[in-house]
Amino acid sequence: MIEQLHVTNFKAFASAKIALAPYTLLSGLNSTGKSTVLQAIALLRQSQEALTEHDGGLLLNGDLVELGTGQDVLHENYVSEHAEPTISISVRTDSDSYSWSARYEREADLLKLISSADLGNLSSIFGTGFQYLRADRITPAVTYPRSHDIAIRRGFLGARGEHTINYLRHFQDEPVKDRRLQHPHARSRRLLDQAEAWMQDICPGVNLQADAVESTDLVRLSFRFGTAGLSSSNRYRPTNVGFGLTYVLPVIVACLTARPGGLILLENPEAHLHPRGQTAMAALTCAATAAGAQVIVETHSDHVLNGARLSVKRGLIHSNDILLHFFRRGDNGATEIVSPDVGPDGMVSEWPEGFFDEWDRQLDQLLD
Repeated sequence: MIEQLHVTNFKAFASAKIALAPYTLLSGLNSTGKSTVLQAIALLRQSQEALTEHDGGLLLNGDLVELGTGQDVLHENYVSEHAEPTISISVRTDSDSYSWSARYEREADLLKLISSADLGNLSSIFGTGFQYLRADRITPAVTYPRSHDIAIRRGFLGARGEHTINYLRHFQDEPVKDRRLQHPHARSRRLLDQAEAWMQDICPGVNLQADAVESTDLVRLSFRFGTAGLSSSNRYRPTNVGFGLTYVLPVIVACLTARPGGLILLENPEAHLHPRGQTAMAALTCAATAAGAQVIVETHSDHVLNGARLSVKRGLIHSNDILLHFFRRGDNGATEIVSPDVGPDGMVSEWPEGFFDEWDRQLDQLLD
């Protein structure tokens, strides 16, 4: 498990050390550095092969992140002991530390290494069980890509979740073995039935079907809706149902397939969901942590926060296994990180200004 991420001269941070737990929730105002945390880890994963090459380095543009060139990622007030700045990413686990430093080049999208670490023992980033789902996930479409290499062999859903449908099609009969991930109202332990049950917390009665499109390298997702235990005969393509169903499906599948030692990075799992659905996603992400994966969530939702707090209170995860980080701008314009504690009862130790306090602010105005 990664216990700390340290970035230097990278995007929002001149230098920052961010503690990480089995479950870490990142919140705060826009453009304060939350996504930078996830992108730094995804950048290492994306650069895996390049980091081992003689003339390799940090690969800024690829399947996971598209960061531009050196001038796009160098912090504007960079710190440097030398004439030329360097960009560094370091991680510390419970057993070792790893660090990569790259030379800044303004127009380059491959930043060549000055120093590097052995990748072999950092399995949470470079091994199996890694999922990174960006905020710009798949939207309703008639078809989705079919890649045996990505979805089946590597078990990766895609940074936008674009391979989720093919993964679900292929592994739909595989059981969800960990009881903490199993929905209490699912028809069976099958992955498809479990995904449906979690989806029904968002849209009651929804039914999923994933099929290959014959003679193509495409797959198709369809929905059906039922009431009182009965399913209708009509199937609907994603373009004719609510946006949120397609958008949240990769999050559900990523969590249901969590494995011990895995790493799941999630941007805004609450997007396009009503409040109850947001709380359900918080419970599922916490269940993925209970199943042994490390989960890092970026969110703007107080329902996700409160869902995680409820998971602590109900004993799904221990209070020592959750960290809250609130990102804000300081008086000097630099990003500050405030980290309230979560007690065993789910209560938060402090509520700094701007930390999920908009409801109270508006209520005060209504009652004034």
